[in-house]
This record gives sequence, structure tokens and C-alpha cells, in this order.
Amino acid sequence: MTPGAPDDGAPTPPTADGEEGQDPGTGRHFTFPSALTVLVLVTVAVWALAFVLPSGSYTRTATGRPLQGTYHPAPSGRTFPERLGDLFLSPVNGLYGVKDARTGLVGPDLRGELFGSAGVFLFVLAIGAFITVVFATGALDRGIGRLAHRLRDRGALLIAGVMGVFSLLGTVEGFAEETLGFYGLLVPLMLALGFDRLVATGAIILGAGIGVLCSTVNPFATGVASSAAEISLGDGIALRVAMWLVLTAATIAYVIRYARRVRADPDRSLCGFRPGDREHAQTAPDAAEPPPLTALHKAVLLTVTLLFAFMVFSVIPWSGALTGRADARPYTWELDWSFPELAAMFLVGSVLVGLLARMGEQRLTATFVQGAADFISPALVIVLARGVTVIMNNAKVTDTVLHSIEGVVAGTPAALFGVIVFVVNLPLAFLIPSTSGHATLAMPILAPLADFAGVTRPVVVTAWQAASGWMNLWVPTTAVVMGGVSLAKVGYDTYLRFAAPYLALLFCLICAFVALGAVVG
Repeated sequence: MTPGAPDDGAPTPPTADGEEGQDPGTGRHFTFPSALTVLVLVTVAVWALAFVLPSGSYTRTATGRPLQGTYHPAPSGRTFPERLGDLFLSPVNGLYGVKDARTGLVGPDLRGELFGSAGVFLFVLAIGAFITVVFATGALDRGIGRLAHRLRDRGALLIAGVMGVFSLLGTVEGFAEETLGFYGLLVPLMLALGFDRLVATGAIILGAGIGVLCSTVNPFATGVASSAAEISLGDGIALRVAMWLVLTAATIAYVIRYARRVRADPDRSLCGFRPGDREHAQTAPDAAEPPPLTALHKAVLLTVTLLFAFMVFSVIPWSGALTGRADARPYTWELDWSFPELAAMFLVGSVLVGLLARMGEQRLTATFVQGAADFISPALVIVLARGVTVIMNNAKVTDTVLHSIEGVVAGTPAALFGVIVFVVNLPLAFLIPSTSGHATLAMPILAPLADFAGVTRPVVVTAWQAASGWMNLWVPTTAVVMGGVSLAKVGYDTYLRFAAPYLALLFCLICAFVALGAVVG
């Protein structure tokens, strides 16, 4: 959910579907297709391609993982009407399709294990409702506003504090679009401290963006990708935490360096200053103090902190993490929670926050339903992406795709493989801005490749989410970037000039981290 941004005369930001532009010569408008539209097109394209690709399969282990070198032709046996039925039922199968243990086919009326993404679907709706209820209390907005005011006369510390909070929220719950509501607060504050509009823009976009890029337990990125890769949400968290700490520090340092340069010499500002921007510079210490946090706000913030901390505790395989052995016997106090338990926790958490905020039955119910409704789009993206996987599975071409690139990754140095996964996902992240849809679509192919290359699957998840996060820091198909520069009244080209050196540095740092993670395992 995105809280409403104040109307300061800036153009209305584009939707999450993409950037809208106009051809001055024809007056026509172009809108980049939404993630749902892209996935519908991908579904039809994959269905048609399955008639051309040869079908085949790998011999699999007891856990269902393919064995390298065992690929062999295996006719699918699907007639044209049956394949047409797979296309028609792909969204249904993507939600609650069941995989038959004997034939390996997926359908809504078969017997076997759930293949669809019903668990992830409900989890997305549950956490969407929870986040919406939290925002409705005003506690998070008030807390960030108080932090900004308290640090208003310490510019560098203010930038670090705000970016640190945004990054933390990004890494645990995918805080991104929600940042659009903070431009009305931070742009005037940064200008009053003698900075320019790019400092506020960079602090918001890069601060939250680096958190999402280094998602530790972000359910919309790491959670969905881990589920599709058939690993625990807690697997690989040590690498992701290390990345988050280092890259967040580097990002904060980059923005502060630019801010100090502009404050010392305003002529070095990349965006310049609009009329009135410099009139109130250095008057921030006299700014009116926001209302204090009430006991209710403190209780809500404490509850949110405890819930996310407990989520981290509940999903980490502590025995393996502490002993370094993947086959270590779980401790008796390990919870080993997954999406069903987490969905239930956030459903209960939504009610708890509503009761703490004394929202009342009608307001709480309405807010809860609205929150679930706001997140139905990413939930449907997951379902459609899973439906594509079902089509490939029933046509028996998934293993064919794996086999076609098995020879490329086999024998590839682990470090190089991690970098390859990162680079390969960059164009996919541009075509499918939805992290959930991108993960659900790509992981069934990428995860088994890691097995062939002798690399752990958590490294693939980390490399994938880094590619998605890096692209979403600058591509014009995301509302976080285009809406942000619009609200801050900074040109998109100006933002790119500001961010380009940082993006190049970040690219190198990411490659180093995924290479190291692949080698260390």
C-alpha cells in the first residue's frame, strides 16, 4: 500500500504499471504493459513454444531434484485439446493445482501434493492487510517525522537516520511504494538544511531500494523466491545480512558525500534550485515540531518490531546456521515456520494492531479488507507466473530448457555462476517489474541449475533478488522511481546522472558478494 502523497503541485506520479509518455508528433500515449499483461503474453508464448520444443525429463532424487546427466526424451502424451485445457486452466492451476505423484501432471482435480501457490497467495494478502492496518494508525509516519525533526540540525545524521530506517523496512517487508508519501516532508526539510532536491530523492529512492535489493526476509522477494526454489526463507540469510549492512553503509555514504558537496558549493548541484528553494535555507532548527508519539503509537511500533523479529526467528534453520551443517538435527526450540504459519501470524497481527489503535470493528474490518485488496495485484502475478510453470510441466519442456543450458553451467566456477545468474536476471527484471512474478517465473529454472553447478540454492535467490533490486533503482517502469522524481520535481535524466556512478559501484559490489557467497556456500 502506498500512503497518499501531499499535493504540492507536482504532476501525478505514474502507476506501478510503468511510465506514461506522449509522442508530441502524434498525441498518442504509450504505457508500458503491467506485470499482469506481460505474464499473460508470456503464458500464451510459452504455451505455443511448447509445441516446438522436444519434451523430456531428468531422473530425480527422492526430494524431487534432477540428477545431472540423466536427461532423456519423454513424450508428454498431451493431445491438443488437453494442451488447450492447460492454457485455459493455467491461472487455476497456478493457485491450487495438484501434482499427481504417478504421472507428474498438474491439475485442479488430481490427487497428490499441492503444486499451486495458494499458500504464498494467502500470505501476500495477509501481510498486505497487516501493513495497511499499521499505516492507518499513523504510527510509522509519525515516527519517521519525529526522527527527521530531531535530527534536523544535523544534516548528515538526518540523511543516515532516514535512509537507515527506509533500508531496514525495505529489507524486512519490501518497503518501496510507501515512500512516496514522505516527499512532502523530506524535500522541504532537506532544502532548509541547504541541500538540493536530489538529496531528498536519493535518500528516499536509494535508501528504501537498497533495503529491497538486499532483502533478508522480505516476503515479496526473498519469501516468494525461496518458496519457488524449494528452500526455507531463512536459508542464506547470513549472506543477505552481510550484503545489507555493507551496501546500506555504502549507499548512505554516497548520498551524504553528494549532500556535503552541494551544501559547500550550491553551484555543484546537478538539479539546481527552483525559485524559493534557497529562501529558507539553514532555518531548519526553527521548524515546527511534529506532534509527539502517543502511547498508542509506541505500542503499535513495538508490536510491529516484535512481529517482524519473531518472523525472522521463526524461519531461520538455527541448527544448520549455528553448526554449518545442512543436515543438522533441528533444535527442539526451532519453529521451522513457512507461509501457512506466517500468514496466520500476520492475520492475527492485523487484528492486534487494530485493537491497540482502538480502530473499532467497522474501521478495522474495512481497513483490513482494503489492505488485502491493495495487494491482490502482486498476489495474482504470483498465480499467473506459477501457471506458466504448470504449462511447461505438463508439456514436459521444463527439463528440456534445463538440459539446453546444463552444458553451459556444468563445470562453471562457482563464483562465475553466481555472477551469471545476477546478469541473466537483469533483462527479466526490466520486463517483469513485479519481484513476486519474476521470482515465481524464474526460480523453477534457476534453482536446479545451481544444483548442476554445485552452488547452493540460497545463492541463486540472493543473486536473483539483487538483479531485481538493482534494476528497480533506475528503470522507468517502476512507480517508485518515476513517482519519486515527479513528486520531488527532479528530472528523470538528472536523477540518472546522479545515480549512475553509484549504480556502477553497486553492480561491482553485488558481483563480489554473490561470487563470494557461491564460493563459500
